[in-house]
Amino acid sequence: MPRDDKYWFPAKRYGWGWGPPNNWQGWAVLAGFVALVAVGGAMNLPQAPARFIGYVVVLGVLLTAVCWWKGEPPRWRWGGD
Repeated sequence: MPRDDKYWFPAKRYGWGWGPPNNWQGWAVLAGFVALVAVGGAMNLPQAPARFIGYVVVLGVLLTAVCWWKGEPPRWRWGGD
């Protein structure tokens, strides 16, 4: 099944949500997310684990917002389409 290149994050084949990025923009967003989590962990984790958890939650919400904005519309999929 060909992927639509206008979406940065294609829908998963099974379940609800998005799969791996479809193009360089999506990979850049995902790499930025991972880098920010790593930097936040190095800066906050030893001294303030609760602050790090809050930081990761905020980053997760922002990543979900980008996926919602630039990804395929989410819906439950059973693999047939």
